[in-house]
Amino acid sequence: MPAIADLKVKLYTDGAEKASIVEMGKKPWIQGFTTNPSLLKKAGVSDYGAYAKDLVAAVPDHHISFEVFSDDLKEMEAQARVIATWGKNVYVKLPVTNSKGEPLYDLIHKLSREGVKINFTALYTVEQIKASVEALKGGAPSIVSVFAGRLGDAGHDYMPVMTYAVGLARGTDTVEVIWASTREVWNVIEADRIGCHIITAPADILKKLEGLGRAPEDISLDTVKGFVADAQAAGLTLDV
Repeated sequence: MPAIADLKVKLYTDGAEKASIVEMGKKPWIQGFTTNPSLLKKAGVSDYGAYAKDLVAAVPDHHISFEVFSDDLKEMEAQARVIATWGKNVYVKLPVTNSKGEPLYDLIHKLSREGVKINFTALYTVEQIKASVEALKGGAPSIVSVFAGRLGDAGHDYMPVMTYAVGLARGTDTVEVIWASTREVWNVIEADRIGCHIITAPADILKKLEGLGRAPEDISLDTVKGFVADAQAAGLTLDV
């Protein structure tokens, strides 16, 4: 079992709370941050521009992805161009389609060739991955985000898709893969083993990495100690 220092996969925090991002940014093993409209809603963000510029100033030396939120292709392009101006460390996050199922492959090809760094997100299938890498390779540095966790939630084996994505991207000079929708620390080990470039996960999962490699016997003992402490705290009684 590797220690944090042994991991080759880059570790990004998935979230939008500024305090959490600043806290995680102080950890030397965190290299970037990813956000999305759902996380922005949870964080109570309304003035997107002011929020983003404040965040970029707080973590200027880390990758950070900001997603467009329009559902119209032309407006998505306009939003992407604005977001790209927010900092040299900023990647513009665009979904594989809008809610009508209209694909964005032509748009990311265009933007990438113009120098916009893209994080292409919500990918699930081999077909989507193949089209995305084809559209992005040879352009600006870019990322494709494959949602391994959500595939697993639906009962699908995500490893063949993840392995395919990593192999395809590693055949280019410009495209990296993010393992997204991470569910547990073990996913970090899985991502590292297949040579995935990046994994993004909520801060509460990444903090557990500090205990990476603990002996199972120690974990067992701590579990039992927790049962005992909780029973006492609850004031449980039983006549025997």
